[in-house]
Amino acid sequence: MASQSGSEASTRAVARHGGSGRQHDGRGRCDFCRLPIPGQPATAERDGQTYTYCCGACRAAARNAETVSTQYHGFRRVSTGVDPLDESLPQGIPRNSFVLLTDLAGTRTEAIQAELVWRTLRRDEPAVFVSFLEPPISVVQEFVTLDWNVLPYLESGQLQIVDCFTYRLENRERMYERFNDWNAFLSETAADATTQVRDPTELGELHNRIDDVLETRAMEDQGVVVIDSLTEFGSLVQPVQAYEFLKDVRAEVCKSRFVPIYAGATVTGADQQFPHDLNYVVDGIVELNLGEDLVAGSLTKQIRVRKMNGVLAVPKWTLYEYTAGEGIVTIERREEPPDDSAGRRDAPSDRPSGGSADTGRESAGQRPSGQRPGEAGGGSASGGLGQGPPVRGEAVDDSGTGDGGESESDGAG
Repeated sequence: MASQSGSEASTRAVARHGGSGRQHDGRGRCDFCRLPIPGQPATAERDGQTYTYCCGACRAAARNAETVSTQYHGFRRVSTGVDPLDESLPQGIPRNSFVLLTDLAGTRTEAIQAELVWRTLRRDEPAVFVSFLEPPISVVQEFVTLDWNVLPYLESGQLQIVDCFTYRLENRERMYERFNDWNAFLSETAADATTQVRDPTELGELHNRIDDVLETRAMEDQGVVVIDSLTEFGSLVQPVQAYEFLKDVRAEVCKSRFVPIYAGATVTGADQQFPHDLNYVVDGIVELNLGEDLVAGSLTKQIRVRKMNGVLAVPKWTLYEYTAGEGIVTIERREEPPDDSAGRRDAPSDRPSGGSADTGRESAGQRPSGQRPGEAGGGSASGGLGQGPPVRGEAVDDSGTGDGGESESDGAG
């Protein structure tokens, strides 16, 4: 019986301190940091179990720690919860990343920013939205339009808004008087979760307001910060000031607190000016585009990850649209066989000469965020684009992130 108790104690110790450190391929891994051991390991005995470490520092840290790393992730990685981004970033993004969202007018960047915040809230992490383009009530309305109820998160303080817009109004009370009952209710609900910046051109004040919000919510190694428009911010101050401010924010928020920042930047024609010449500074670049090559006479929204430091990134264009309740909805391109199209061209048609409203849609199938190719369902979110047939022989993946409890567990690096 004593021997059995000793074995159980040893098992608990191994579970708590990461195991033997030996992998199936014969490489040793440190029992504290889980990194490969490149040379002669340092060892220690505990409860009759021998542990191996890559260096004396890890051995000393393990001696004084209750828990150790169970898996090496470099800088902690987190899933965004936005389907096309997660497909292009299978390893997630490092939490210390500053990500630039470069977009064109009409790509609905504000909806993508809202979904990044929403998925973070659903993981039970805090989020901060820095708004230069809209007042707080419009920020809340963006979530409401997508059927995402952020009122409980505003009430609890989990969602914070840094208001860099309202300073433009000379008579704010007059704006409030014009609200109808619903807008007045939203404004009052968001008031306690809103930090107003008296003058965003005073960069010291802006920096302090952002830092105060992060400090109040204890945002270290958790949460996300979204800035709606660096283009608007760049119009308020001199370029040199804008560069230095963003470099400081990246250093103090991303690199010091390990809180990722997503910042929008609209291409206005001069794409080599601020902030689009920050490519060498930012850690990730997500491009949003409008294409004309899929459906004649129509613009299709496209998204791809051009760059993401420290992780695998698949730089492929993905077609998308947004729908209430689901969030981003990806559209699968389907090429039709040339013979079939030729046959249809030669065959008589009963359709009016003007064509049908469905013309051009046969080349695309739509699926909601989190649904992989070949999965059934999603008809209500597919709109007029339709749902394509399952791909033959392809396994169904039920692990996609959604809006329910599954998404709450995502992002644990």
